[in-house]
Amino acid sequence: MRNVRVWRALLGVDQRTVIEGIEFEQCESGVGCAEGVTQVVASVRPRSGASRRCGRCGRRGPWYDRGEGRRRWRALDWGTVTVVIEADVPRVNCGVHGPTVVAVPWARHHAGHTYSFDDTVAWLAVACSKSAVCELMQIAWRTVGAIVARVWADTEKTFDRFANLRRIGIDEISYKRHHKYLTVVVDHDSGRLVWAAAGRDQATLGLFFDALGEQRAKQITHVSADAADWIAAVVAARCPDAVQCADPFHVVAWATEALDVERRRAWNDARALARSEPKWGRGRPAKNTPSRPGRQRARALKDARWALWKNPEDLTEHQAEKLAWIAKTDARLYRAYLLKEGLRYVFSVKGDEGKEALDRWSSWARRCRIPTFVELGTKIKRHRVAIDACLEHGMSNALTESTNTKIRLLTRIAFGFRSPEALIALAMLALGGHRPALPGRPTNRPRIRQ
Repeated sequence: MRNVRVWRALLGVDQRTVIEGIEFEQCESGVGCAEGVTQVVASVRPRSGASRRCGRCGRRGPWYDRGEGRRRWRALDWGTVTVVIEADVPRVNCGVHGPTVVAVPWARHHAGHTYSFDDTVAWLAVACSKSAVCELMQIAWRTVGAIVARVWADTEKTFDRFANLRRIGIDEISYKRHHKYLTVVVDHDSGRLVWAAAGRDQATLGLFFDALGEQRAKQITHVSADAADWIAAVVAARCPDAVQCADPFHVVAWATEALDVERRRAWNDARALARSEPKWGRGRPAKNTPSRPGRQRARALKDARWALWKNPEDLTEHQAEKLAWIAKTDARLYRAYLLKEGLRYVFSVKGDEGKEALDRWSSWARRCRIPTFVELGTKIKRHRVAIDACLEHGMSNALTESTNTKIRLLTRIAFGFRSPEALIALAMLALGGHRPALPGRPTNRPRIRQ
């Protein structure tokens, strides 16, 4: 056959593939093109040296049978023309896997598409929207999930993702309703997503340390997390020499939640007072009708959330006026606000100064006579070692939270995948530092933060 190199390049196959012939035929509906449109069918076979190998492990095996006859794989389209590859698929009797379809040099085992087709779909899934991938490649979205999982399985074998792990961040993220979570691990030094698995418990996190190995677990020096007990327990058991650092954002969020509880308490008290006040009849109230301070106070407190939550430097003029009104009218609520700001100040100064500020804050919280902040002071005392480590080493879970935000976007894109494994594979390809490359293009360098 003439111009074999050209045909191999057009089909996206390598020298281990022998091209026997090229034919044009009318495409049947449901195989990637409209009914009645011409498609290209390339008849191929593996070279003799690449035949009779198990499709799963690659070991040579004795001949078993002819299989189910000739089979077809989707290749990349030639413009608007669909291209398929056709070949015989005999089986060998593998010593490990038993009767198995032979490995073919142009496609992965148990796949209906060629290597070049799979790699292109994986690149598009990382870079484009769901509708663009399905429309351009003429495949279902569930097929994209299976392709992404296959490409990541091959990519994972080309590098050691646990190499040089020293400082890691651990967190969980919801990927589906009904409390479906992923546990993710991020490398602070490179910025890569290192590992992810479905679940949010000690057993799930234990799988990471099982994959990491005992020797590499001993090399981890710092672990940042949100002070969850299930994370702290596993880290203490599997790498006891690592310094556990509590995330400042989550610690300040505890204070914000306690402040919001106090705000709701003040609002409910104002509403209770309003219900006990006399009601006005229709029309304007009489001159001597008593005012209704409870109702007015409830209305004023209703929109006070952002004035209490936001940082002082970010307040609008109206919010600053509302905060000043709270300071004059509700000393307890304003004291809760100052406690929240005091804890935020602890993490802004850091170091020894931050530890001294936290000591003063803890003493104030014990004496503040606000139940939610008294409980918060007890909680901070329980996690004091991890908080001091955060103040000393300056580590946070900001990188992990940033990764979670990107995974949330991928979750929206990956909606419709059959299993979390496909979502994890998409996240690893996009955020693991080894993004897929287009066939025939130079391999993309890993996008790793220096």
